[in-house]
Amino acid sequence: MMKNMDTNTANIVIQARNLTKRFGDFTATDAISFEVYKGEIFGFLGANGAGKTTAMKILIGISKPSAGEAQVAGFDVYTQAELIKKNIGYMSQKFSLYEDLTIRENIRFFGGIYGLSRAELKIKGDALIKKLGLEAEADKLVASLPLGWRQKLSFSIAILHNPQIVFLDEPTGGVDPLTRRQFWDMIYEAAHRGVTIFVTTHYMDEAEYCDRVSIMVDGKIEALASPKKLKEQFHAQSMDEVFHQLARKAKRAE
Repeated sequence: MMKNMDTNTANIVIQARNLTKRFGDFTATDAISFEVYKGEIFGFLGANGAGKTTAMKILIGISKPSAGEAQVAGFDVYTQAELIKKNIGYMSQKFSLYEDLTIRENIRFFGGIYGLSRAELKIKGDALIKKLGLEAEADKLVASLPLGWRQKLSFSIAILHNPQIVFLDEPTGGVDPLTRRQFWDMIYEAAHRGVTIFVTTHYMDEAEYCDRVSIMVDGKIEALASPKKLKEQFHAQSMDEVFHQLARKAKRAE
């Protein structure tokens, strides 16, 4: 199921070197280094308090690191945060859409933020609604949609502007297994088109779907490889076993 990635340096879309974030005496992210490649599905895992949320905030341009280097979509996290925001998509489990706006209004609102023109919004918005089969619901409030459909719509809006990278922060939390599987089909489709997927998840079966997975423990990346290689390295039958072997080493929690 996993594809062969072109790991040529020209295809690196995220690069971090000794990336560090401190809050007073507390080091949330401790000199982490990694690359992510074009079209890759990259799983960014860690228990609560591991530092993955802090690292993601730096990469999406809403927090400055204390030390180290990072480039996202070719832009520097210190000096070009606004350009990073224009070249990525972002979806969070906690907040993705305005429930008191209609489906069509959400598409227009977020598409406008991403810089699409009115003409582009009309064409892409209509195409998106048709693709998701939501023609009859397009002028209904998002709050009326089941959670699974809201998540599918949110992901579709996050890539409406054809970003190089989309960051997904626990995107399938709370949805049923069938809907999660359908959501991952959408992720595969986007990755096949060359969109890089950077995803955090607490579902270890979803980690199996990634091309590569990093696992953070106490602010450091303790493992980074394909799911197959990680299972071999840790003599584990599943990614759940790998995760628990590493998570047992953790000394801190949120």
